[in-house]
Amino acid sequence: MATRGFVLYLLSGFSVAVLSVFFFTGPNGYHTHTYPPSNLSSLNNTVLQYPFPSVSSSTEKSWPELKFSWRIVSATLIGFLGSAFGTVGGVGGGGIFVPMLTLIVGFDTKSAAALSKCMIMGASTSSVWYNLRVSHPIKEAPIIDYDLALLFQPMLMLGITVGVGLSVVFPYWLITVLIIILFMGTSTRSFFKAVQMWKEETILKKALEEQRQSMVNSHGELLLDAEYDPLVPREEKSWIQNLCSNLRWKGIVVLVTVWVIFLLLQILKNDTAVCTAWYWVLFLLQFPVAIVVFGYEAVKLHSEYEKRIISGNTEAVCEANIEWSVLNLAFCALCGILGGTVGGLLGSGGGFILGPLLLEIGVIPQVASATATFVMMFSSSLSVVEFYLLKRFPIPYGLYLMGVSVMAGFWGQFFIRKLVAVLKRASIIVFILSGVIFASALTMVESSASNRASL
Repeated sequence: MATRGFVLYLLSGFSVAVLSVFFFTGPNGYHTHTYPPSNLSSLNNTVLQYPFPSVSSSTEKSWPELKFSWRIVSATLIGFLGSAFGTVGGVGGGGIFVPMLTLIVGFDTKSAAALSKCMIMGASTSSVWYNLRVSHPIKEAPIIDYDLALLFQPMLMLGITVGVGLSVVFPYWLITVLIIILFMGTSTRSFFKAVQMWKEETILKKALEEQRQSMVNSHGELLLDAEYDPLVPREEKSWIQNLCSNLRWKGIVVLVTVWVIFLLLQILKNDTAVCTAWYWVLFLLQFPVAIVVFGYEAVKLHSEYEKRIISGNTEAVCEANIEWSVLNLAFCALCGILGGTVGGLLGSGGGFILGPLLLEIGVIPQVASATATFVMMFSSSLSVVEFYLLKRFPIPYGLYLMGVSVMAGFWGQFFIRKLVAVLKRASIIVFILSGVIFASALTMVESSASNRASL
């Protein structure tokens, strides 16, 4: 199965990284750029550990004044384009924002990471609002797959908390290698998938063109094959009708509840001394929360799948085109934890894994983008609330960049979906996803080289 090969690739790279820590350590058992042990005491410290040498607790706070200059103009332009394309691809764009804020605007990396989360939250929130107002491109169903969101979100958030803890253990050079392995692999995989979809769409368009020339109904109107509809977003219903049909309050309430529980646990853990009994109790409490929600959704999908098999119904249980067997459900749990761990380790929030993964399991691009952005809204907002309470970013800059991202997220979705409708090629979304991941790899590696040269 191609999806398992993709995850095997990620697991191999992650395992090599872990083993390398034990082989490339100093005589005292720690790598050269050891982070202070105090960084392990809270999520707000570990999550800000960016994978470069400038990100240590000794880094002084650098908050440039918000005023008109070429720097703010460049940041606005890059932030707008990064947010627009990042949310369309369902990957956020954090790999572009942090280097931009450090190298161009002049923020320290911790503050840049916090502002990056503000931008991701703004863009994902506006994108979710836009997506809730459009209909599903194929059938009468929400464009956001709440079953997949409930399946992946708890394990993704659990993985993020583990990943940010590992970020202070891995040396910066090793995380840079992980960036290359992860982003190059996912961008290449997504690019070839986009090329394959483009070829399939071309064949379909040629077949439909032949039908237009040969098939006419009794009224003299051309007959279009229904198989062509997935590439064209339907706009028959009003946006209020679409909004009502896209909202599933039960799923939203569960997701918000998980979000609140994780936030409370992180806040309590932040005020607890590291490695004490109470600290580990709070850390381990995250596991039953994530497992209970995942287990409930997994049992639901498995039971529904079994019922349809018995009745001979071949319709998919949700948007993913896979068998919901016990093995595949365990595989999805592993993917969620792995994606969150790598996302927390690299400071990307997990979108760079979830977006390509949804495409791998057969979710169409429009729904994959909407679902990944929906999940990303929860993970990014969790970080933003913590950063705000801890005063980790300047409020004026946060509001300004968030405003830029809100507009970018909305108009990015608007123009790209119109472009998909005109060109009748949903593969455009996958090409954008691949391009954003590749651009993130280049900017983060460049940032690493720049910080290395400045030492």
